Amino acid sequence: MTIDAFIDALPKVELHVHLIGSASPATVLELARRHPGGGVPTGEEELRAFYRFRDFPHFAEIYQAINALVREPEDVATLVLGLAADLARQNGRYVELTVTPYAHHIMGMPMREVTEALDLASRRAHEEHGVRMAYIFDIPGEYGVEAARVTLDHALEEPPRALVGFGLAGIEQERPKYRDAFRDAFRAATAAGLRSLPHAGEMSGPETIWEVLDHLGAERIGHGIACVQDPRLIAHLRETQIPLEVCPTSNVCTGQIARIEEHPLPRMIKEGLFVTLNSDDPPMFATTLSDEYRVAAEHLGLDRATLTTLARNAVEASSMDPAGKKEILDEIDALTTQPSGTAP
Repeated sequence: MTIDAFIDALPKVELHVHLIGSASPATVLELARRHPGGGVPTGEEELRAFYRFRDFPHFAEIYQAINALVREPEDVATLVLGLAADLARQNGRYVELTVTPYAHHIMGMPMREVTEALDLASRRAHEEHGVRMAYIFDIPGEYGVEAARVTLDHALEEPPRALVGFGLAGIEQERPKYRDAFRDAFRAATAAGLRSLPHAGEMSGPETIWEVLDHLGAERIGHGIACVQDPRLIAHLRETQIPLEVCPTSNVCTGQIARIEEHPLPRMIKEGLFVTLNSDDPPMFATTLSDEYRVAAEHLGLDRATLTTLARNAVEASSMDPAGKKEILDEIDALTTQPSGTAP
């Protein structure tokens, strides 16, 4: 089996992908034509140019423009089902999809309607595409206290049935101004049984990772690539085996890493850290979850055994029940124990 065939056949779990960022070009074009006047191109070539990001703030600006096209619960469900279809084509089995309730709040969508759309979409994702769907509600950090309040209220008062986690994303440099609000929100969310799953160490230094570990009770960390700057942090992450959701192509596209060959993923693996591969905002970055495995193999030199470990790590780091984890792990084992050169 070629490496491409192996990656295609590998059962996969996606832990770090955003609802708005998962919108395929076809879906974005449909929404842009449905809701004109938002500044989003309605032609394919123009949309590709629109997705060339100068830096993270520019990416955030484009992201908000796409979000402004999601105005009705039907739009929310369409995005979820589009992602499920995309993952099914890649042998995706399970996804923890990050949803930003505040983004829908500012577009005037009631909590109950958003939740109903998410519940409907998760059922259909499994029935129609065989993909199990779970949700993470995240705070867009740059929007501060109000965003924290809205996100927590939605998570506690009108949660979708598949809600498993509480997150924090956005521009990390803005977080210190709202630190107490974020700590309070995470304290309440975890007390209610949600997992603490914040982003950290993507566009700032190790201090952001220490903050989510020490004060938000992080059980898994989005990105975390800045950990390599701090030997003490590396040692802590190695000892605790807190999973890190690594998204190589995303880091290059938003300017956090200059070249894919410079990505710290191989070093993180060598250091004995618990890492997983993810796509983040795949159509925006012209990637897929399968492509991230290809990048890891072709540009970062990871062999099949290491790719298999990354796939298994994603299963183990997920919020699935033990039976669900075992089912996918057994599929991975069945693939990797086949005689060399045979098809799945």
